[in-house]
Amino acid sequence: MYNEQDILKQFGRNVKAERVRQGYSQEALAEKIGVNREYISRIERGMQNMSLARITILANFLETDINNLLRF
Repeated sequence: MYNEQDILKQFGRNVKAERVRQGYSQEALAEKIGVNREYISRIERGMQNMSLARITILANFLETDINNLLRF
């Protein structure tokens, strides 16, 4: 069974890994997808739930399969 907190934390780790792999700062990524840096920070720490629409925007910007961000 999945635990919401565990899912948010793993999703955040996946986002951070992809962001770092591509060489983006939190601020640069936030600007590109239309959110603030603190929002990205909260996502990466597993403290913020991201909508499917935003996840789609993020995956498209990072040119990665959405499954890479959602793998648990």
